Amino acid sequence: MSIRNRRDATFLTSLTLPAAGSNDDSASIDLESAAPGTVAESIELEIAIDDLPNLADDKNATVVVYDSADDSTFAEVEALASVIVTGAGGAGAAGKTVDLKLPSSIRRYIRINGAVDADGGDNTAAAVTMDLLF
Repeated sequence: MSIRNRRDATFLTSLTLPAAGSNDDSASIDLESAAPGTVAESIELEIAIDDLPNLADDKNATVVVYDSADDSTFAEVEALASVIVTGAGGAGAAGKTVDLKLPSSIRRYIRINGAVDADGGDNTAAAVTMDLLF
């Protein structure tokens, strides 16, 4: 559970999950600090994945966080684990929300990438949100 609970709509982005076998990026969020480490102590990152009732058994929907110094060239933030949900029992997957502590090396711009395994079913009505908690 996060100790941060204040939100600001300026620091919220979302994406609709792509078709099975593909991936898509969200818009980026500007952390408003070019110096790594200056924001990491005061905020957390919340990632929320909607329920995925159509996610096929043993198939994953994966969300990965990327950062950039220039809002153009992005790289995966290796210090943050991917958020993964897996379909099971013919019932898809329950939604999932995780709070992540940003590493001190985080760069100014962040975004998420959502991907669904090939043959993962039609999950294009589901959304993933990334929100900053202060």
